[in-house]
Amino acid sequence: MVNLDWSKLPFGYIPTNCNTRCYYKDGKWGDIEVSTSEYINMHMSATGLHYGQQAFEGLKAFRGKDGKVRVFRWEDNWERICFSCKGILMPELPKEKFKEALFKVIKENEEFIPPYGTGASLYIRPLVVGTGAKIGVSAAEEFLFLILVTPVGPYFPQGFKGVDIQIVRDADRAAPHGTGRYKIGGNYAASLASGARGAKEGYKTVLYLDACEKRYVDECGPANFFGIKGNSYVTPESSSILRSITNLSLCALAEDMGLKVERRKIPVEELAELDEAGACGTAAVITPIKSIQDRETGKVYTFANEPGPTSTKLYKRLQGIQYGDEADKFGWTTEVM
Repeated sequence: MVNLDWSKLPFGYIPTNCNTRCYYKDGKWGDIEVSTSEYINMHMSATGLHYGQQAFEGLKAFRGKDGKVRVFRWEDNWERICFSCKGILMPELPKEKFKEALFKVIKENEEFIPPYGTGASLYIRPLVVGTGAKIGVSAAEEFLFLILVTPVGPYFPQGFKGVDIQIVRDADRAAPHGTGRYKIGGNYAASLASGARGAKEGYKTVLYLDACEKRYVDECGPANFFGIKGNSYVTPESSSILRSITNLSLCALAEDMGLKVERRKIPVEELAELDEAGACGTAAVITPIKSIQDRETGKVYTFANEPGPTSTKLYKRLQGIQYGDEADKFGWTTEVM
């Protein structure tokens, strides 16, 4: 019996019963295995350690009021991890193996799926890493795919409330034609220093600008950026931005609500014209933004202290679909049990 205070869960790692794994050797993927170990045994010269051959995903499973467990848009996560793997020369995992590993790890850890009404969920982290030994810069020949799960609370402890964020100009998360569109560890490593500095200076996260001209909004450290401008939902278009599944979902919901969706370049100065602003991603869903300060110029863009009406409606609709409280007209959820 799991003894956790579900309503006070952090967004952090809590050990569960097991994880699922699959190994790639001799040019093919093996069978799905269940492991109770929290550790990976790999060669000290593995490409995942030296050359960044590593891709991961983040998705969630939710327990509904009806007791059913639903996983949100897992096929999109499978497609994205395959896209990331292809981008850094790792083998793509077949869809059926991904599904088998995913459903098995959820079912084996059913007791760790938080109860309905607690605001918590089961966070799911698929990972592909190069385990083959290499000294020269080249792709490995052996890989490990695994999925770990852990129950989590809100990414930001304050929950669905406005936060202050900071624009940084002296750091880039990713280059325009680099790896920014892939969900790989290197992109997050590039954001650690400026993110830590921003936190030390009192900001929940940082907002990056385009790496070439420093004129356009790019991406928040751990999330996509969006704004509400009149009857439009606007979000940056850039070759260095991760294709956020949460953002895609919000775009669809915004259109369904009658908003015009604009995926385009957003000049920094246009932040002053937005009615609402937010960061979105699997971990936080939507984090409303109440102010954005440009660290270099000192310019501050302010929004309401409380989440705006459109952001609130989008948040509630998406959460309603994820927990099964609202009809899933888009076919995004899959019942696991």
